[in-house]
Amino acid sequence: MTQGKIERYHRSIKNVINLQNYYFPNDLVEEIGKFVDYYNHQRVHEALDNVTPADVYFGRRREILTERAIIKRRTLASRKFLNLRRFETA
Repeated sequence: MTQGKIERYHRSIKNVINLQNYYFPNDLVEEIGKFVDYYNHQRVHEALDNVTPADVYFGRRREILTERAIIKRRTLASRKFLNLRRFETA
């Protein structure tokens, strides 16, 4: 991991953490845990082709990208079919 990525991560977590006041240390630890879970398992990252870091780590990236490509091809074919049919009936 490069220094820039680490700094970006820290900036992201600070933006979330600084929005609230934490009166007990355990509350802060819990909030950091929630952020780390969100950052690694839910938030897609553009630099990772819009998959989560967990997907990359566990080797699911290629499968996800392949599935997306299939869906995209089907969607484009369906749109093309519907558009051609619309012009034929007009």
